[in-house]
Amino acid sequence: MKIMIGAGTCGISAGATAVITTLTAELFKNNLGHIEVFKTGCVGMCFCEVLVEIDDGENKRLYGNITPERAIDIVHKDIIEKKPIEEWLIDKEKFLKPQKRIALRNCGNIVPSSIEDYIAHDGYKAICSILENKISSEKIIEEIETSGLRGRGGGGFPTAFKWKAAHEAKGEPKYLICNADEGDPGAFMDRSILEGDPHSVVEGMLIAARAIGAQHGYIYVRAEYPLAIERIKDAIEQAKQHNLLGDNIKNSGFSFDIKIKEGAGAFVCGEETALIASIEGMRGMPRVRPPYPAQSGLHGKPTNINNVETLANIPWIILNGGEHFASLGVGRSKGTKVFTTAGKIARPGLIEVEMGMTISEIVNNIGGGIAGGGKFKAVQMGGPSGGCIPASMAETPVDYESLMSTGAIMGSGGMIIIDDSTCMVEMARFFLSFTQEESCGKCTFCRIGTKRMLEILENLVSGKACEDDLKRLEDIALLTKKSSLCGLGQSAPNPVLTTLKHFHDEYMAHAHNKKCPAKYCKSLITYSVDQQKCKKCNMCKKVCPTHAATVSQDKVYTITQELCIKCGKCFDTCKFGAISRD
Repeated sequence: MKIMIGAGTCGISAGATAVITTLTAELFKNNLGHIEVFKTGCVGMCFCEVLVEIDDGENKRLYGNITPERAIDIVHKDIIEKKPIEEWLIDKEKFLKPQKRIALRNCGNIVPSSIEDYIAHDGYKAICSILENKISSEKIIEEIETSGLRGRGGGGFPTAFKWKAAHEAKGEPKYLICNADEGDPGAFMDRSILEGDPHSVVEGMLIAARAIGAQHGYIYVRAEYPLAIERIKDAIEQAKQHNLLGDNIKNSGFSFDIKIKEGAGAFVCGEETALIASIEGMRGMPRVRPPYPAQSGLHGKPTNINNVETLANIPWIILNGGEHFASLGVGRSKGTKVFTTAGKIARPGLIEVEMGMTISEIVNNIGGGIAGGGKFKAVQMGGPSGGCIPASMAETPVDYESLMSTGAIMGSGGMIIIDDSTCMVEMARFFLSFTQEESCGKCTFCRIGTKRMLEILENLVSGKACEDDLKRLEDIALLTKKSSLCGLGQSAPNPVLTTLKHFHDEYMAHAHNKKCPAKYCKSLITYSVDQQKCKKCNMCKKVCPTHAATVSQDKVYTITQELCIKCGKCFDTCKFGAISRD
């Protein structure tokens, strides 16, 4: 018997460390110390962490929402008395069945700190086969080209094309960089792969390095990912001990090593040339292309850059064949894609689905629909670089071309679900505040354009804008998109342009009527007392911090607008619905 406990960042934040400590102690207390307890990564079911899986050799049982107290009960009832606690069991297959897991194939199923466990799941089989059979760079690149794999970091650029360009480029040494600088709000795909299956990324880098002729590799990962850094460092050391990294790997004559570069968390360093500048010890700022990194990248040498998810797919493609991968997906969008689902969704977490699944299927079938009984309004795809897709377009297939036709992009895979309590103008303002703060300031359109857009959006949510500002907002957005130097500036207007397009009425309500249809923007909300419903209970007066809720001598309750700070305490406290919010 063995026990697996979800100990990715999500599991730890939910209390996995305390559960592990308590469960291990209880096992020893009951002379069950021979039962092994392992830490695994995130299986994607973040909505019911802490997860504890019991494997007795015949059956596996997954428990969700486990606390230290519940861990003790599991030891006594499930393990000792052999009576599983039905009400705590989670149907793992119900969550996983609609998915197709390739990049996440091992996450939550192996011990990420064990190279032996990875090898037992066909780990390093692909690179060893390449080296033993002396498969040429051209053949490797051809297999990736057959697969149709496109970069999973945002741009969707064909992976084989990048590899071929780096392979054919003149100059030595060549470099390979894994871009793990995951900066989108609400996105944690790369972090979860590094935490749950770090060896798949190492192996993917080995295959890529062999294909392009690189001798040196870097994993550029943000310092805010301490657990991911710890596990990838362990994976690198274990690979070296097994002669899978370093000089003359498996006596093949192929040498390749990997270093870790911890970034300071600048969003712009997700852009290739800014990332390269950061590794070189300079301020992370993009440069004009061409030359492209494949011709002149790190230290002026040929460099190939792929993100974590892209590299995690590579070993599977080599083992199972490019045609198998290409048989999945739709059109030019082959294979699968990892997404994080967050926001107003019942089952937030990490998923991997075949390209072509619709937004509606993801939200309703896998995500369980909208949390709290709200109404599905939109989905924000691609983070600050993406856009908002309205509920009316929920049958849109999730593939590169279909998403671009809506004005959004696939991005790295962040998916924020929005319900009718969310103001779309405020949503655009939030993302613009992020990109404006993260702009490196090198080019005028990004530095000034994002600032001016943000000012207009702030005026809209505070009731200070007019209809003419909407046209000015769109003009600045289009100019910024067209004229910015790098992808950050070029994509920063996307949340504005998509919300202007799909939720124009909401913008008009803010600009013309000075009202927020979602009743979210405080400056545009008015609280008042409905005299027909008021029971004169005095609760609104008691909770009002500014004494705006007052009562006259004849017991008539009113709210003085000049004193009201829009805190909503009266609205939340009234049990009779007598406080209206308009």
